Amino acid sequence: MRIALCNEVIRELPFERQCAFARAVGYDGLEIAPFTLSQEPHALPATRRAELRRAAADAGIAITGLHYLMLAPQGLSITSADPAQRARTVDVMHRLCDLAADLGAGVLVHGSPAQRTLAPGREAEGRKWGAECFAAVAPAAEKAGVVYCIEPLAAPDNQFIHTVEEAAAIVRAVASPALRTMVDCAAAARAETQAIPDLLRHWLPTGLIAHIHLNDPNRRGPGEGDLAFAPILQALQAGGYPGMAAVEPFVYQPDGPTCAARAIGYVRGLMEAMGSLSPPNSGERGHARRTPVD
Repeated sequence: MRIALCNEVIRELPFERQCAFARAVGYDGLEIAPFTLSQEPHALPATRRAELRRAAADAGIAITGLHYLMLAPQGLSITSADPAQRARTVDVMHRLCDLAADLGAGVLVHGSPAQRTLAPGREAEGRKWGAECFAAVAPAAEKAGVVYCIEPLAAPDNQFIHTVEEAAAIVRAVASPALRTMVDCAAAARAETQAIPDLLRHWLPTGLIAHIHLNDPNRRGPGEGDLAFAPILQALQAGGYPGMAAVEPFVYQPDGPTCAARAIGYVRGLMEAMGSLSPPNSGERGHARRTPVD
């Protein structure tokens, strides 16, 4: 298992310096939030896509995935009652699959809770429209050779798809190898009835889990809260998880770079103790008490 950093943690740095920093402190890759690249990231020209991929290669680090997909451009929603708005959103989803492929990334993580809200009184319709949007992106993901992941997120931050079970129901209905789900530790610790290691032991054998976000339910990095990550990493190891885990804190204290460096040191220390960690930059492509959102 390799470890990536979600790049918004250090987004104040130019992209080339993000790559160099992540490599220097021990990450294998960067997972990019498209809004950090442009307000129209799905429309990035081919020259800029090539520049980004070359910058990562020059730093000796991979671009491993995209996440927080719907923040830019503005006005996207997979649950809107407006068919034109949903169609525009699906078009962006398709084009982000192509962006991921052009950058050498293998995974897209669809979180973006504000872009999947449910209108009061139309919750059932919103859920149906959201599922249809996920079904509509699967062929584009297949064509691009990427995996599109539905990210369960906890209430009250999110209204649609709280648990892996709910995401898996959509994935199974679509039945595309390019559409799967994932586990965000901060969300799972708040929304799931199972402890995260048990959750992983249950779902990893299904093949539906394609990604992991490492974060604490207090919205900080791994090791900065009450969530025990050693049992989580042990469950991933025992389950033969072959994918990428990405560090994704939301609170950066005292600052993003320090938080990122602390997190990779903590995670690598745990994994080295387990004897399961690949060498840093080796290639490209617990249950917490429920804590309110800060």
